[in-house]
Amino acid sequence: MGEFDLIERFFKRPPRQADIGIGDDCAIWTPRPGHQLAFSADMLVEGRHFLSTVDPSRLGHKALAVNLSDLAACGASPRAFLLSLSLPRADENWLAGFCQGLYQLADAHGCELIGGDTTQGPLNIAITVMGDVPQGQSILRSGAQIGDDLYVSGHLGDARLALEAFRGAISLPQAVFDAARLRMELPTPRVALGQALRGIAHAMADISDGLLGDLGHILKASRVGAEIELPSTQTLMHTTDIWGCPADLSMTCILSGGDDYELVFCAPPSASDQVIAAAQASGTHVTRIGRITESQSLVLLNELGQSVRNPFRSFDHFA
Repeated sequence: MGEFDLIERFFKRPPRQADIGIGDDCAIWTPRPGHQLAFSADMLVEGRHFLSTVDPSRLGHKALAVNLSDLAACGASPRAFLLSLSLPRADENWLAGFCQGLYQLADAHGCELIGGDTTQGPLNIAITVMGDVPQGQSILRSGAQIGDDLYVSGHLGDARLALEAFRGAISLPQAVFDAARLRMELPTPRVALGQALRGIAHAMADISDGLLGDLGHILKASRVGAEIELPSTQTLMHTTDIWGCPADLSMTCILSGGDDYELVFCAPPSASDQVIAAAQASGTHVTRIGRITESQSLVLLNELGQSVRNPFRSFDHFA
């Protein structure tokens, strides 16, 4: 099977939102009136972002999910995406599984594949996603205000727990490993929550490299600090419902684990009822974990409200 046969069979779909989709040198896409465009790009590299043994359907899902999570963090609605794929060989079974996971998530969010590139080489998946947001309603990292409450969506730390098990650093009961692996390989982009928080959240970011690291991006952009109340984070791992994770490992996974693809955001205390309503409307649990402060530093507080040492580091590709 040649390159163009591969594209025709697996990636060419009739355009729905695009004016012109796959088949020309460029896709043509008309923005909706009264909206601003939102773009993001992520690359997944075999051996760095995923294991060679991952199910191709799950990999197709995750490849798009990590990009949709970026749109969610800005309150944007997904519209279309470009896929650039480097493959060691044209494996039809692998491609069928990959496309099943990719298109299932894409169709669920009305996000259309409109172009890209294929080549032979080490397995790399690069996606550029495009969305839109009503004019002036995007949620940026730079809007945090002193006194805001700090929240996270969903659960944190389970993906890191699975990674530690894959590395052989820990041994997990099978049910715990399966649950943690599911969180690592099939993350849920919080698109509906991001949209529901427009006009409510002052600042937001997606959690891809760890809570403390990605919160740090908000603090730097907004020139503020934060206090995290550690007791409020202790139940954030989903797998703690079925397994008593050691406290030190749990905190490491929750605060600096990464690969969560949840949202960290802040909103004024007066908007707490609106935050709860947005969470309920989107079917997403949210947890208040602290507040934004004037001091440009990140402080961890124990159950007595005392500052404790912060030994945690988030993921960095070049560290």
